[in-house]
This record gives sequence, structure tokens and C-alpha cells, in this order.
Amino acid sequence: MLRTVSVMILLAYSMFSCAQEKKTWVTYPGNDGPGKGRNIVFVSGDEEYRSEEGLPMLAQILAVRYGFNCTVLFSTDPKTGEIDARYQTNITGLEHLQKADLLVMLTRFRELPDAQMKYFDEYVKAGKPVIGLRTATHPFNYSRDTAGVYAKYSFNSEVPGWEGGFGKLVLGETWINHHGIHGKEGTRGLINGIEQDGKNPILNGVKDIWTPTDVYSIQQLTRANILVYGQSTNGMTPTAPVNLEKSVMPVAWTRTYQVPGGREGKAFATTMGAAVDLLNEDLRRLIVNACFWAVGIEKQIPEKANVSFIKDFKPTMFGFDNFKKGSFPSKYEMK
Repeated sequence: MLRTVSVMILLAYSMFSCAQEKKTWVTYPGNDGPGKGRNIVFVSGDEEYRSEEGLPMLAQILAVRYGFNCTVLFSTDPKTGEIDARYQTNITGLEHLQKADLLVMLTRFRELPDAQMKYFDEYVKAGKPVIGLRTATHPFNYSRDTAGVYAKYSFNSEVPGWEGGFGKLVLGETWINHHGIHGKEGTRGLINGIEQDGKNPILNGVKDIWTPTDVYSIQQLTRANILVYGQSTNGMTPTAPVNLEKSVMPVAWTRTYQVPGGREGKAFATTMGAAVDLLNEDLRRLIVNACFWAVGIEKQIPEKANVSFIKDFKPTMFGFDNFKKGSFPSKYEMK
């Protein structure tokens, strides 16, 4: 009887240990390529734009085709490890930022605990490169702990020196509003001809961008170099005519950043980037090119980067709470 009880205890402990050790992120080791030896950390976590689907796809391309070591992190339920886009207070694995050469993020209104947030803080203070997609202009919202040490990262921060929070200081803009009609108007990308004529390598092979997400309002960008402007389209198809009654807005740019007490770094931002946006080949190419630029190998950007999918990619349409429930990070492993 005692032997049976002991075996049961050991079995229960083993099962508990396995559960504890279950990774809530996915890693794609890099093949040979210009990015070999460089580490990119992708951080997903938004309720609406399916970053948990789009970022693994981009990471696979960069790992398989261009040699980057890529790790993708998710918003997960800490009790189950299940991906939960609504869970705003947990993204495990952020310690990977300690060895990251590049951070690519699409998060929205997260409020992470200090033990996790410190890795973000250390990363940007070190002036390391950042790429922000869509809601990365408003990635944090400290509405629960408004007096916390990292509340200054909030999109609506009024802390002196941190006005506008992470989005404003690092990417150049915080959340303003929808310039286009959300869910009714898309974005037609207008390539900045000056940058194109100047042979900006980030625009290599980038000609035709259209996305179903709408244009965001941008009030003022500083220290920024605009690569693509966005025109609202009267409809959500690539052939929809542009809305000439609306002004254009920047939708992709590069800039330098420096947070208080930190070193200077560089950033690329685009207000496009929902999973369904990434069906557009030239948007994927723009982001892949930006990754080369961010880690300092812009001279190796191909004339037309191969950004074809590694696995079938059938993204979920954007919308609140329509993420695929019951999914775990292991779903995105390459078998």
C-alpha cells in the first residue's frame, strides 16, 4: 500500500513538473543566411488584430529564409498556458530580451507585472532596435497600478519626460484615433517617392501595399523618416477607390529614439500589421527589410526579398474576442 501511494505521489509530482516546465513561447532556430547568429524576439499580445497568428508567420520566414534565431512570446493564461489575447497581465519569456538583437512587437494595452516589465525597460534603455506594428503605438495601459514604477510606459502617460508613454518616446506616436472608418475602410499604401528615388533599402521590392485595417491618426512625428503614407479606401478590398476627402497619414517610418536615462536607438513603426494585413506580400517584404535595417545589415537587403509563407497561413479576421480559443504556443511549432 505504501509503495502504491509513493508511486502515485511521484507520478503526480512528475506531471506537475512537466506542466511547470511547459514553454509558453515558440522558438525557430535560424538556418544559414545573413541573419545567422542574430536573435529576434517577437512579442504578441492584443485583443483584436491576431498578433498571435501573424508574428509566428513572420518569425518563420526570417528564421528559415534569412537565418535569424526567432522566439515568439504570447499573452497566456498563467494557470493553463493557453494563449488568451484578453489576458493583459502576463507575457512569459520576456527574459529572452536580454540576448535579443531586435524586438518586434504587436501588443495592445498590456499591464505587465514588474518582474516581466523590467526586461522591456532594460532593453529600451540599452538603445536596442525596436520594430512596432499596428497597436504597438499604444502597447501599455497601466489602469490598475497607476502609481507603479512602469506606469510611465502607459499610452496616456503624463509623467514628465514620458508624455505619451512607450509609443510616443520609442515609436514616435501614441494612440490618437482611427483616421479611417474602422471595419469599413482599408489602407492604400503610398510609397514615399523621395525615399524610393533615394534607394532606401527598406523599400526594396515594395510597390503595392493594401491592407483591410484602416489608417490611424498621427498628430506629430519627430526625428522620423516617413517611408509610406496611407490613404483611406472606400471599402475593404484591394480594388476599392481611395477616399479623396481624407488626408494622407504616415503609416510606416523609421526614427531614432532615446528614453530618459537610456542610450539612443533606432525604431521602425507601421500602423499596419494585423494578421490579415500580412497577406499582402509587399507589407511582409517591408517588415522583413526593416528587420535587416534594424540589426545593421541593410546592405544585405535583397532587391526583392522572398517572403513566401513557410506554412499555410490563413489568418483570422480582426475583431475583438474572435481569437482561436484552446490554442497553445506549441500550435505554432514547425513540425
